[in-house]
Amino acid sequence: MDTILPGSALLLLVDNNPDNLDLLAGIFGQEYEVCLAASGVEALAFCRARQPDLILLDVVMPGMDGYMVCEQLKRESHTRDIPIIFITARGSRRDEARAFDMGGIDFITKPFHLGVTRARVRAHIALKMQSDQLRLLAMLDGLTGLGNRRCFDEALRLGWRRCARAAVPLALVMIDVDHFKLFNDLYGHPAGDACLQQVATTLRACVSRPEDLVARYGGEEFVCLLPGATPASAQRIAVKLEQAVRDLAIAHGNSSVGAVVTVSLGVAGAQPASGGDAAALIAAADAQLYRAKRDGRGQVAT
Repeated sequence: MDTILPGSALLLLVDNNPDNLDLLAGIFGQEYEVCLAASGVEALAFCRARQPDLILLDVVMPGMDGYMVCEQLKRESHTRDIPIIFITARGSRRDEARAFDMGGIDFITKPFHLGVTRARVRAHIALKMQSDQLRLLAMLDGLTGLGNRRCFDEALRLGWRRCARAAVPLALVMIDVDHFKLFNDLYGHPAGDACLQQVATTLRACVSRPEDLVARYGGEEFVCLLPGATPASAQRIAVKLEQAVRDLAIAHGNSSVGAVVTVSLGVAGAQPASGGDAAALIAAADAQLYRAKRDGRGQVAT
């Protein structure tokens, strides 16, 4: 499996014929990041590790044919939405109908007409990019610009599975702005919105790894998901988050904790297992958050 050239979208070419792969790579290598797979098994392994924006999939291959590859991809939740264009020397209406019934978005026959093939791929890549943008907007919290609850739920689901596969821990920090209703009562909702925006920006700036996620959980609650983090390292990050919000020095005249806005944080960790339930991790972090608030707020509980 080889990468040809980086580009704006990731295109996976699957064909057991090296000449066909070379031809397709020549067509698309200047526009997209192009990766090659010489078998169905290679294609599935690639898609499980890294999701392409589009797959050009040969139908006739030894062992696992294109239809079998497509069926497997559509069966798995994290790969089922990858658009697939079938490529085949078979050009019958029956073959074309089967390709669409299997979930393909297009059907290209060999020998390739270069101009038509390029135009079809461009059109489907454009549709995929538009779909991704809409999906991204649906995952963002409008006020803070962080991921929203839906984004967190999806990240937790995928993160749990990846950590189980890699046999690494997963940690979660739940964060609540202390006495936020009293803040709104004293300063008004516009000031409350500005406060949440500042807190969100600060929380996000405190985590640097690309796999970490800070999201708005709802209202004045935030979450920080830390794949691969041990409870001890998650606690250190939580302490950093607490101090960073305190250092903003946003005045809070109605707080019992102090004169500035503070947050309470609950930390929990798990060792994900295949088929396990991430809900227990949320419950554990929420219980620790409750303990931090019960014990005086403005602190971390683990």
